[in-house]
Amino acid sequence: MAQSFPVLLVRHAPVMVPEGVCYGRQDVALRPGWERVTSGLAVLAQGAVCRVLYSSPAERCQQMARKLAASTGMDLRIDPRLAEMDFGEWEGQPWQDIDRGLLDAWAADPEGFVPPGGESGRALCRRVLAFWQDVQQAGTPACVLSHGGPLRVLSALAAGTPPALLAPSMPQGFARLFMVNGPAGLTPEVGADEPALAPVVPLWPRDARRTPADVSLTFPKTDTGQTLT
Repeated sequence: MAQSFPVLLVRHAPVMVPEGVCYGRQDVALRPGWERVTSGLAVLAQGAVCRVLYSSPAERCQQMARKLAASTGMDLRIDPRLAEMDFGEWEGQPWQDIDRGLLDAWAADPEGFVPPGGESGRALCRRVLAFWQDVQQAGTPACVLSHGGPLRVLSALAAGTPPALLAPSMPQGFARLFMVNGPAGLTPEVGADEPALAPVVPLWPRDARRTPADVSLTFPKTDTGQTLT
């Protein structure tokens, strides 16, 4: 069996977006306090001995990645394959204003449906799979900073399970640590009595004064109740 190595999957810190708005490729600002999330991430990344930091090209990820790389010495690599799904004409619109028929079509076929001017779930899976295969081939302890959509796919690949595009998102400002196989195999192996997903952990100290809105700003899809991005 190939030697395993750690991969830390991280969703960026909470962002300044009104509740119920669709955004994906759209540039949005991080909420104040994101530096605290990055500090918590630095502790996890150093504990996992991560040597390379892969980041989405979105500014909300790059802002965190630059600070994280400077504080940990990880090699920063911006990878466009880690970008969030492109929602095309839906970007910036409230979910309630988007045509219900289109949302129903998306829910019925999350891989094949393409938002007007956007990207299909199948295209998202293909680019994320290509990224994951490169990470496995490198076999280097890594931290991956990305978004809800790509992280759904990456979490499944790391756990050895089929991706589910409408599965709940990892909350913003949270992380999962996986041990995955190296170059000898391009799909991770999971023992029968191992959990399908590693625990999700927050990247800041727990605080009784913190409200649920401070933990995650993921938004439900109108017709299914599944979280998006």
